[in-house]
Order: sequence, then C-alpha cells, then structure tokens
Amino acid sequence: MKKFLGIAAVIAMTFSVMAGEWYVSQTTGKKKGPGTKEAPFKAISDAVKAAAAGDTIYVAEGTYTGLMGASEIIIDKPVTLMGGYAADFSERNLQTHPALIQPKNEKNDTKGLSVITLKMPAGAGPAMVLDGIVVDQGYMNSYHDVKGKPEGVETGMWLEPPAKGSKDQFASAKSYSVYAETQNRFEGDIVIQNCIFANAGNFAVNISKYKGTVKILNNIFVASRMESCEVSGSANAQNPSSELVDVEFANNTVLFTWSRTDELSDMGYGFRCLTMVKSNIHHNIFGLNVMAGIGNDKGDAKQPGVSRLVKNITINDNVFFLNKNADVTVTKSPSILKLFVDGDEFEDMCDYPGIEDVDSNISLKDPAVFKGRINEAYLNAFLNISYSETTDYDENSPANIFRAAMGMNKVGKIETKVSMYGNRYPLAACYKLFAAREGYAAQLT
Repeated sequence: MKKFLGIAAVIAMTFSVMAGEWYVSQTTGKKKGPGTKEAPFKAISDAVKAAAAGDTIYVAEGTYTGLMGASEIIIDKPVTLMGGYAADFSERNLQTHPALIQPKNEKNDTKGLSVITLKMPAGAGPAMVLDGIVVDQGYMNSYHDVKGKPEGVETGMWLEPPAKGSKDQFASAKSYSVYAETQNRFEGDIVIQNCIFANAGNFAVNISKYKGTVKILNNIFVASRMESCEVSGSANAQNPSSELVDVEFANNTVLFTWSRTDELSDMGYGFRCLTMVKSNIHHNIFGLNVMAGIGNDKGDAKQPGVSRLVKNITINDNVFFLNKNADVTVTKSPSILKLFVDGDEFEDMCDYPGIEDVDSNISLKDPAVFKGRINEAYLNAFLNISYSETTDYDENSPANIFRAAMGMNKVGKIETKVSMYGNRYPLAACYKLFAAREGYAAQLT
C-alpha cells in the first residue's frame, strides 16, 4: 500500500508539472515544495525558478518577499502569476485572501530597482501576466514624524532620500512597484490586471518594450509618486519597419498621483503617453492627481527626420475629477496646455498630431460616489494642500561680505513648508475602491 501511494504521489506531481501549474503559500508552503497544491512552495521566487515559460503560478494569501527576504522579486520568464487564493487554494477572493508584497523599510539596503522586476527573454513567447497581486510600498518608504502630517492621516510627508523619518529608519527606497527591463527585446505580451499598487516610491508601473502588446486592466493605483503608469517603446523611430507598442490602459482607478518633489509643480500623472506607443485609454477613473490624469506632454509625435507619427493616442469614455492642474496635458510648442474635460478645447485635441480620437469623456459632477470609499482624512487634506516659501537673504550680512571678499558666492536660505506630500495611504482603504462606479474603473472579479 505504501508503495502504491508513493507511486500515486509521483504521478500526481508529474501531472502537475506537465500541466504547467505551480502553487505558492506563505502559510503552508516549504522551500523545496515540490510546488503542488498539497505541497506548495513558500516563496514566489522558488516557483518562478521551477516554472517554464507559459506556466501558471497560483499564489495564496500571505506577505511575500524576494530571495533572502530582499525587497525585490525577479521574474525572468513569461509566466502567469495569479494571486488572491485561500491558503488551501479552495477559493479565490482578492479582498479576503490578498497575495501581498509589502516590503519593510529595514530591508531597503537589499532593494533592487523595483519591487517586481520583469527580466524577459529575447524574442516572441507566451504572455507575462500579473493577476491579483497587491504591492504596497507604504512601509518601505520613509515619512517625516510630524512635518506635513494633517489631522487623521497616518503618516507625515514622504521623505526624499537620504532623509530618514527617524533614527532607526533607512531612507525611502525610491523604487518602482513593477519595472520591465527590455535590453533583451522581449516581444511577448505583458498583462497586468486585477492588481492594487499603493504608495509607490517611484512610478507604480514602468514598462519599456521593444514590440508587442501591453494590457493594464482593472487595477487600483493609489498614492504613486511621479506617475502611476508609463509605457514606452524602445524601438528606434528612425527605422521604418519598427512597430508601435500596442498599449491598452482600461478600467483602472487612478487616484492621488503625487509630484516629483514637495513643491507640487513637477510630474504627478496618472498615465503618461510616450513615443513609439499606440495608447488606447478608456473606461478609467482619473481623480485627485497632482498634475493630470493623462499626460501627453513628453515626446513629439511628429519627430524631425521621421516620415510617420510615433504616437497614436485614443482617449475615450474616461471619468475625470478633481485633478489639480489638468485632466489632460498636451504640448502646443513651446507651451504645455492644461485641459479639463469641460473646457471648449478638450475635444480639439483630435487636431493634434498623434491623437486619434477623444470622445465621451466626462467630468464627475458628484464625487459622492466615492463617499465611504476614499479615506476621508486623506481626501480632505489633499483638497486643502498648501505650499509656501520664505527667503532669508541678506547680501550685506557679515558672512556674505566675507564670502564676497574671498571671491565666493553670497548665500541665503529658503525654507519651504507643505501641508502634505506623498503621505502613506492606508492599504485597507484601497480595497474599497473596487466597483466605485459601474462601467468605469476597477471592478471586483
């Protein structure tokens, strides 16, 4: 009987491997797996190592890290990574069984370029899919203890490295949530769907791709710094045979994208349109972003010496609300236009090179749809952000007279004060953003 059971176990394991399915559970898994549903791996990286291109890796609830507890998980082959399962894989529910990657500040000395790094092989191949993964960098970043801390918000302002929030903290990691390396010219598709990206210290998703398609579908982006999502084409525009990367950014909820610095004047885009990309942007909600929901102010669609357009942009059926500077930015050389959906010039964007269609976008007149969904303290503080500067400069001070006599530049001091900047948004509140408006933005699957 024991011999028979042993043979059966081997057959079951072999079938699992042949079927291309692997299982990961932080609760019940072990280092050596073997990666079956009954005996899962403990770490995502072990499953990736065992998997072949095209395999599926099922990830149960738990908090995951990279090798040796590092703050980076490297995926070096096109696999499907599906999270949100119960510990025994009996059911899937992204809210009650989150597959969470939530690096800690004390691991910032082991950080890589991003929390999830996609190192794709050259050439065509199966799609790389991230489905139902939660990445929260809110405990990886460093925040000031008291500065820029509005009432009811759980942290002070995000701190630019090398500043530290307290003596026992590392500086903020300043890393992407997901980054795709393209030096190998991966031509397979990349799909990121049903995920949550919260508190990114740099862009939440940054993909530079040689050719093929990228689909960013049904995700929640909250409190990213600089940009929530950027996809660029790495092919040479001067090459007539090079193709635009085909990008679909649809049914996402994109809120509170912060600027590059606490001056609140540079960057802060929900989605940014770049060259060598065909961007189809539809059925998203873009709200409360510092610069704009969509940025089309970088890279000329009609480049000198290139006979064809190197941008193709469609912006249809999106909802915009309370973006601070614009709903969409566009370049009208030498200026950058800041357009709102309700403005007379908004649909005139179709006259600009590279913009294919702009239709049926709306401004949300009643943000009450988000009542009880957006963290109220965070929202109130954001709507009332203030920034100020004070200058202390005396060119005739004893120190400046001495510096001038020595041939040195005179100096002064500028002090800045901001009421809020890049503060941590509570992850628990992110789950409430699913299904905020039917037909738009991220829905529960």
